[in-house]
Amino acid sequence: MRRLLFPLLVALSAGLPAAAEEIALKDGTKIVGHMTALPGDKIEVETAYGKMLLKRSDILTISFPENNTSAATTATAEKKDVQNIDDSLQGMQYVNRTGKFSLTLPADWKINTSIGRSSSASLGGLSSRDNMRFLIISREEYTGSLESYKGICELQVRRSLGSYEELFENAATIDGKPALLVSYRGTLTQAQNLPVQFLVAFIRSGNTYTRVVTWCVEPLFHETQPMFERIVTSYRSAVPASTAEVRK
Repeated sequence: MRRLLFPLLVALSAGLPAAAEEIALKDGTKIVGHMTALPGDKIEVETAYGKMLLKRSDILTISFPENNTSAATTATAEKKDVQNIDDSLQGMQYVNRTGKFSLTLPADWKINTSIGRSSSASLGGLSSRDNMRFLIISREEYTGSLESYKGICELQVRRSLGSYEELFENAATIDGKPALLVSYRGTLTQAQNLPVQFLVAFIRSGNTYTRVVTWCVEPLFHETQPMFERIVTSYRSAVPASTAEVRK
């Protein structure tokens, strides 16, 4: 199972869309505006003609007209060397100098360069040594609310997972900043509907959103959830002054 699971979980780590200004619907309609809220299963969009409510299931793509690029190609427009992330792991202390943050990890975790480096929003990936538990950190700019950003990310997740189900959403404070802790589960249709479960922290700092995404196969999640919670809530934006780089 481990051999089959890893590449499919890596696929789930692709960058998610940030702020949107052009929305293409499945019926061919294109709407230009600014997303302001996400009531229920709909998205509220402020346009030049007033507010509109769109069903999330009707949305095909979200684009950025001012750059003439789609959300899928924005990473290229904002290109950076995503393969040369400056991070290190010394004991249980993970430090990411590119993103200027740190995390406290279990002793048996490692930097995993196979995940979390596929888009310009990504800041790195880690996993347990047995490659059964995973973590990805990413950061994006978005002018909307915390709830709205979480809802936009959910749109992409629903396309990646079958039988998507949100399990809980809790308000939190992480690193002294407003945050949401969200757990959801679904199935990997390309892996014989293998069930996976996630715990995600959405952390807001002004118009910057950091996501710390953790996941594993669902049978392991119950015993792993307390560990995941300790990891994501250990996020700190201050980087220790001196650390030795130990790559795994």
